[in-house]
Amino acid sequence: MTFQPTAGYPLHRPRRLRAHPRLRDLTRENRLGVDDLIYPLFVYHGTNLRREIPSMPGQFQLSLDRFREAIDEVVELRIPAILLFGIPDSKDAFGSAACRDDGIVQEAVSIAKRQAPELLVITDLCFCEYTDHGHCGPLSDRGGRLDVDNDATLPLLARQAVSHARAGADVIAPSGMMDGMVKAIREGLDAEGFTGTPIMAYSAKFASGYYGPFREAAESAPAFGDRRSYQMDPANGDEAIREAALDLAEGADIVMVKPALAYLDVARRIKDTFGVPLAAYNVSGEYAMVKAAARNGWIDERRIVLETLTGFKRAGIDMILTYHAPDVARWLREG
Repeated sequence: MTFQPTAGYPLHRPRRLRAHPRLRDLTRENRLGVDDLIYPLFVYHGTNLRREIPSMPGQFQLSLDRFREAIDEVVELRIPAILLFGIPDSKDAFGSAACRDDGIVQEAVSIAKRQAPELLVITDLCFCEYTDHGHCGPLSDRGGRLDVDNDATLPLLARQAVSHARAGADVIAPSGMMDGMVKAIREGLDAEGFTGTPIMAYSAKFASGYYGPFREAAESAPAFGDRRSYQMDPANGDEAIREAALDLAEGADIVMVKPALAYLDVARRIKDTFGVPLAAYNVSGEYAMVKAAARNGWIDERRIVLETLTGFKRAGIDMILTYHAPDVARWLREG
């Protein structure tokens, strides 16, 4: 029941509960903790590579040998989970490298699980990093317009998911926004004995301008057009509820909203409607804006980031995928 005061000031003084720092702690409604964090990482072909991403200061493309250093940092900071993106050494129209058991992500999963067995390893499942055209599946001609062939992509996603699970991935996170993708992946995993592997579905992934730096990081910008024919219109909220409902019906264990900052209303609606584990992706553009403003001395980076991520928790988000994860873990440790 919501408190309904029958009298106002001076009988009711809300400032009484704000006066002492320990009392503010005791009455805090939402808490951000290191256990809420998932750290995205980019693994790259080659050796001895730790190449900073210009539009994402502090984030790197890592060859597999240098990836081990990142795992050490994650473990030391007690960040519970990572999300892996891979950039292969070759691309083709079908993204064939994504499905190889010796692919870049598959190798990274194996390394992470050997080095830190307790670490939760989540793999992004898509084709945009692996196709030579930068779209999220093989293309077909629709009346003179090339577009991703939804149904031809589904068995390829299932194959990719099985290869990730075989490598040791703990959670599969399909991000391509293909209709029926969760069902295809669930059936593919189950058929190969991976019935216990959860699916974190990018259920409400919007065609957003906030993704710009990521496309540099993952080398996945479309060679033509954009992704509006399969990612969601930023104006739509009801559609996000339908998308989440479909993914849950097909077997998703966790649903995600991406981006986070401009879509907290969507996150709140999904949480209130379904009451299921909810993730949100604090994406590259959100990260880059904070970093740029902080470098110019316009904002207090620590305060802004912690306030923003606490806002995610207030919106009902259970797990936060964020490039700020190492900094946040250090700040929380410092108190």
